[in-house]
Amino acid sequence: MERIRIIGLGKSFGVRQVFSNVSFEIKHGERVGLVGPNGAGKSTLMKCILGLEEADEGQIVKDSATTIGYLQQDINLGDDSLAIEIQKAFADVQQWEAQLLDVSKQLETHPQDESLLKRLAHIQERLEWLGGYDYEAQSRRIAYGLGFTDEDLTKSVSEFSGGQKTRINLAKALVRRPDFLFLDEPTNHLDMDMLEWLENYLSSYGGGILIISHDRYFLDRVTTRIVELDHHKATSYRGNYSRYVEQREAQYKAQQSAYEKQQEYIRKTEEYIDKYRAGIKSKMARGRQSQLNRLERLVAPESSEQLKFTFPKAEFSADKVLTVEELFLSYGDRDIVEDISFMIRRGEAVALIGPNGAGKSTLLKAITGELTPEAGFIDIGSRVSVGYFSQEHEELHPQWTAVEEVMSQFNFSEEKARNVLGMFLFRGDDVFKQVRDLSGGERARLSLLKLFLQGDNFLILDEPTNHLDIPTREVVEEALMGFTGTLLVVSHDRYFLDKVAKRTLVLEPDGLEEFQGNYTYYKDKLKEQAQVAEQAALRMAGAGTNGTGKPANEAKATGRENTETARSESTLTNADANKSDMGMEGQVANLSSNKEEPKKLNAYMQAKQLEETETEIARLEATLKMYEVQLQNPALQEDSEALAETAAQMDEVTNKLSVLYEKWEQLAQ
Repeated sequence: MERIRIIGLGKSFGVRQVFSNVSFEIKHGERVGLVGPNGAGKSTLMKCILGLEEADEGQIVKDSATTIGYLQQDINLGDDSLAIEIQKAFADVQQWEAQLLDVSKQLETHPQDESLLKRLAHIQERLEWLGGYDYEAQSRRIAYGLGFTDEDLTKSVSEFSGGQKTRINLAKALVRRPDFLFLDEPTNHLDMDMLEWLENYLSSYGGGILIISHDRYFLDRVTTRIVELDHHKATSYRGNYSRYVEQREAQYKAQQSAYEKQQEYIRKTEEYIDKYRAGIKSKMARGRQSQLNRLERLVAPESSEQLKFTFPKAEFSADKVLTVEELFLSYGDRDIVEDISFMIRRGEAVALIGPNGAGKSTLLKAITGELTPEAGFIDIGSRVSVGYFSQEHEELHPQWTAVEEVMSQFNFSEEKARNVLGMFLFRGDDVFKQVRDLSGGERARLSLLKLFLQGDNFLILDEPTNHLDIPTREVVEEALMGFTGTLLVVSHDRYFLDKVAKRTLVLEPDGLEEFQGNYTYYKDKLKEQAQVAEQAALRMAGAGTNGTGKPANEAKATGRENTETARSESTLTNADANKSDMGMEGQVANLSSNKEEPKKLNAYMQAKQLEETETEIARLEATLKMYEVQLQNPALQEDSEALAETAAQMDEVTNKLSVLYEKWEQLAQ
């Protein structure tokens, strides 16, 4: 079985040891999550395995023909178009194409040259092996699957947002179908729809995967094994993230119990020796001393220093903490938020979610007074004090030091400021770092500290877990769960939302929808809605046949209309099972049933449906191609259960494509 073996790897930077004697392996078909606190050396370890950093000790064992796709954080993409940037992943293919062109020209003048003919055959074989004959189509399929359009393919990558650049890097890592994928924080800047697409893609990927991520929900969905890097060493656990947490806690408790029992035994033995060192039992005391000298001493299990804080009790406020009525917000010439209304009452913990670009951060800035609405109004209740955590940390002063940030805002002495900074893991000279030189995680902790000290009773948090490692996220969750005030939070961290939120607002381009539960509750409700819609479509399809009990002539008269309606709704519902598109459902229903709609609007909606259907077809075609490649994998063919599962998934995608093809034909007509 193809694998990458990491044996006794060690790395230091000067006198600071990053990790030592790290050993584990990544098997083909295995999905390994690499976790640990910030600064543990996860990215450095990944770079050492890739050969981008030189390890001080140990070795990496892999086949020379093994291919690895690598997604790194914050790469500079340059100014090329999206299509060219993705095709850079095929640099070797393009070199072979250039050689093919050169040999072909030489054969025009020397058609019988045996060496040239052999060379041509070799080049053609390599191009076929590397997928060179359809790499442009492959690039497009992956780009469509990651949410890009034909228009995007011609744009310079410098024009895209942070989330879009993450998707471009993902496309470059995925497009070659490498034997192994190494992904460093692949979920950064992705909205929830894209997160789910990536989870489904990676879960069905045939090769081996090594993932660095702080997204626990993502790790739970994708990984089959967790490697924890902490205190300079690596420990491997079987299962996903939740299983790893259970095993780690059980292991820690067992080690702590064994250490405490040994310490108790040592204490009692030393007391006996001291008591009977001289006298009639001195021989027994010497024997026990010899036993104690030979005892292999256990080391107390290590635990990382963690942030510890709880919010003070919130001051009492009016029942209606926030009221938003018929709100309109715009940016330049573009409407961002249109006609939304909602209310948040005292003590509620509310999540605000939605796709990137829907206007979540814009809405928060309007609530905090940074933006003025175009229309509608926002009312903050009586005795409500608002604390705002911005994902860009604009409230911090780049030129100030961390200790100055606290002293200036809260009129603290330097000693008191250093004490509270210590609670939030700022140690020693860290307190004298300028804010501009702090890491993303340090800036997030400093913003949380200021929020903690302010004592507000209505907290508005925009991506509060960004840049925080998993242990710190867990502390923040516990603190917010114990907060007695009111909470409104925007986050892509679904694990965090499940723990903290009790109500979910979903902001879409076409409006706002409310769900009385956390993120998992919201997803369950979407599934229920999809099932209800599917059942309704099936009933509608049955109503258009003679099997309804209607007279045959009546069924014949109405059959065409019923069948067309049923086909439209059934097609939509099947597509929804793969990709949430509840807004599309209403549009198609209007197209098929509301005969009074103006023709111009009808044509516009059909064109919109046609474009969305083409994008979904491209995504599913890319997924189908991936399954086809997996079925050729010898390792998969040896595993009958996995082979059957892959075949079933492939059949499911094929069926969805058939439905979408039929829908496309109807819309195209």
